[in-house]
Amino acid sequence: MTPMHLTARVLLLSVTLLPLAGCAALQGKSSAPAEPGMATEFAPAVETQSLEAMGSGQSVAALDRTSEAEKQAALAAAPGGGELGRQIVALGAPADTGLWVQTSLVKAVTKGSVRAPNGKVLAVELRPGSGAALMSLSAYQALGIGLTELPEMVILGS
Repeated sequence: MTPMHLTARVLLLSVTLLPLAGCAALQGKSSAPAEPGMATEFAPAVETQSLEAMGSGQSVAALDRTSEAEKQAALAAAPGGGELGRQIVALGAPADTGLWVQTSLVKAVTKGSVRAPNGKVLAVELRPGSGAALMSLSAYQALGIGLTELPEMVILGS
C-alpha cells in the first residue's frame, strides 16, 4: 500500500468516526462536570399571621400596654447584681407586652435590669433566648430609645 492510500484510509476513517464522538456528548456522557441536582431538603413550615392581626396601622402608644407608672417604677428600681454581659438589642414582638429582654446570657427567666447607652437603668424580666437579644416595645419606650435603633445594652443580673 502506498503512502497516499494509507493517508486516504486514515482520513476516511476519521471522517466516519468523527460524528460518533459527538453522540456520547448528546447522551450525557461528556467529560464536563455535571450540574447539581434539585434540592431534596426543604425548610419546615412556619406559622404566619396577617398584618391586621399583628396591629398593622396602630400607633406605638396603642401597642405599648405598660402603664407610665409601671415604667417609672422600673426606672426607679435600683439595679441589682453584677454585669452579665453586653449585647446589641433589637425590638422584640410588639404584641408581647411588659418590660423584658430576651438574651442568651440567662438560662431561665429571672429578674434583672439593663443599662442603656444614655445611662438610664431599667428593671426588666430577663428571658432565655438564643442568637441576637430582643427587648420589649415598652422597655424601648421607657428608656427613650428610638424603635429603629440597635443599642448596645449592659445586661445586669439580679
